[in-house]
Order: sequence, then C-alpha cells, then structure tokens
Amino acid sequence: MRYNKLIPILSSLITLFFLEIFFFNPKLVYVSLVILIIIYFFAIRQFVLASGRKDGILSYLILPVLFLFGIAIFGILIPSKFFVQMLFFADFIFVNIYFRTIYYLLLKPGKYQKNTLENMSSYGNFLAVYFTASGVYGLQSFLGINVWALLAFLLVFITAVIYQVFWANNILTKSSFFFIIILPLAFLEIAWAISFLSLSYYISGMLLAVCYYVAIGLIRYYLIGRLDKQIIKIYLIFGFISIFSVLLSSRWI
Repeated sequence: MRYNKLIPILSSLITLFFLEIFFFNPKLVYVSLVILIIIYFFAIRQFVLASGRKDGILSYLILPVLFLFGIAIFGILIPSKFFVQMLFFADFIFVNIYFRTIYYLLLKPGKYQKNTLENMSSYGNFLAVYFTASGVYGLQSFLGINVWALLAFLLVFITAVIYQVFWANNILTKSSFFFIIILPLAFLEIAWAISFLSLSYYISGMLLAVCYYVAIGLIRYYLIGRLDKQIIKIYLIFGFISIFSVLLSSRWI
C-alpha cells in the first residue's frame, strides 16, 4: 500500500488521542490500552505483510506495548498534570519514531540506518523499566496493593523486556533462553529487596532500572562474544556511580 508511510504518524496521533481520553477519564484506562494494543498489532501486521514476511509480528509489538504500559502506570501516580502531558507527548514521539523505524527496516531497507532498532530497544526498554518499576512501588505505597501481586506483574514485564532486547539484537539462541529465565528471577529478588528501603518510588524505580541496564548490557556483550575486562569495568563503574548518585541526591522518607 502506498499509504504505509502514513502509519507511523497516524499511530502516534491515535496514541495521543487515547492517552488523553485516559487522562480526562481514568476509568477508561483499560479500554484505551486495549484499543491501542490492537492498533499497534494491525499497524505492524501491515508492515510485515507488505514486506512479504510471514512472522515476527509479536516480536515487533513488544516494545511499543511495554513503553505504553510504563507511561500509563507512571502517569497514574504523577501529581503534576503538566508532567503527565509531557509523558504522553514523549510516548507520541516514541511511537512515531519506532513505527517509522519498522517501516524503513521492513519496507525501505536501503534507507534504514544500521542499529536503529537496537538503540531504540536499549533506551526504550530502560525507560519502560524505570516507569513501570516506579509505578509498581508507587502503587504499593499509595494503594496498598499486595506487593507479591505487583512483583508478579513486574516479573512478567521484565521477562518480556529481556526477550525483546535479545530479539532486537539478534541473540535469541538456546543459551540466551537460560538468561531469559534466570535474569527476571534475579531482578525479582532485587525489586523485592528495594521495596524495603525507605525511598520514594521515583528513586526505587531508578535503582532497579540501573541494575537492569548494567546486567542486560553485560549479558548482551557476553552473548555476542565481545565481553572483556574493559566492558565489565565500564558497566560496573557506571552502575556504582549511578546508584550512589541517585541515593545521595534522593530525599529519604
């Protein structure tokens, strides 16, 4: 179809529209999310079918859905209406860039810039983990939701994140599935330990997101066979500096 190039901007505009519906009527949050997921599915399906491929729709769908869930959960807890609108606009931009990336990757490979999908996966999932983890800790604090129910949701969420990262980086092998099982369980224990700290949910979410970023970076380099002492040192230094900076600048409750 000659209108395939309009799908990215239309998808992002529809995303913003339904997020605004959720903003003015929070009871419709589930309806808005379900409709957007369906729209994302058919948009990606159109790209896949137009490219002549027969599979991969769900793998392409994971990242925008994870980012959407992160924005929605985090947005529920933000008191500032202006900041919530900024979050929604950020999702508008993300969806537009992501679907444009998929459009070029599948339909205009000559114009696709190498590693764009990998980079979007790296940064997008980091933000999604931060938004979602912060939202989970916030829901635990303000609504008193059972911590294990929230951690179970977080376990499923992070499993999907890790799978998507491995898929985007073309490292879905038999050995990688071991990490898809083990890493989420490790993050579950870290998330549970963080829940006992007297920190705001913003800081708790950032701590888990930093741990995720360091771990997934090291595992990714290991699976592509490029892990060495220098890379380990860089990630560990980044992790320690980030964690200490967050803790030192945080406001303890």
